[in-house]
Amino acid sequence: MSAVRGLHKFAVREGLAPDDPAREIVPPTPPRRLPKALAVEEIEAILRAAGGPEPLALRDRALLEFLYGTGARISEAVGAAIDDLDLSDGTVLLHGKGGKSRLVPVGGYARTAVEAYLVRARPELARAGRGTSVVFLNARGGPLSRQSAWTILRRAAERAGLDQARISPHTLRHSYATHLLDGGADVRVVQELLGHASVTTTQVYTLVTVDRLREVYATAHPRAR
Repeated sequence: MSAVRGLHKFAVREGLAPDDPAREIVPPTPPRRLPKALAVEEIEAILRAAGGPEPLALRDRALLEFLYGTGARISEAVGAAIDDLDLSDGTVLLHGKGGKSRLVPVGGYARTAVEAYLVRARPELARAGRGTSVVFLNARGGPLSRQSAWTILRRAAERAGLDQARISPHTLRHSYATHLLDGGADVRVVQELLGHASVTTTQVYTLVTVDRLREVYATAHPRAR
């Protein structure tokens, strides 16, 4: 339909046709795709599966706790620098789309995991590299890539026995937002935490929580059925 509309508009503009018979046609609106949020128990299973005493395991746990605990985009997480962290205050400065930055809280679990990684793992990983200020390093001491972060999550999901096809780094961000709203957070607050320019973008998560409310109502109310 888009191609047909474009062709007729072109024909009129170039003088090849006297009028545009497609100008009154309104393209259909595609259905809104809801975010895929995991249950809290599934998130916890993934985080447990990423644990371990080895440097790379400490990094993996810290990364996944950080993603879920801050709602950061994957690019924001792998791009975060040591100076962006203030673990004593429990905050991190995330650098998002369009050069915009936002200060978000780091939850207690994420703070503990990141502190353990910074003390017990990052110095060892850094020795293999040429020096970089980013928080999360790869095995060669360089900055962790988005693709590597994706692999870390997929492997943890596999070990947790979850379907990898429905899980991506953005799934943790979707789950972060959905769980905040399920817990009673205001949509405007969630908008700021996610770094959305418009609250309209954030409101798609409220559709997920309405489904959750219906589910709870249907199972809990004596006359729901």
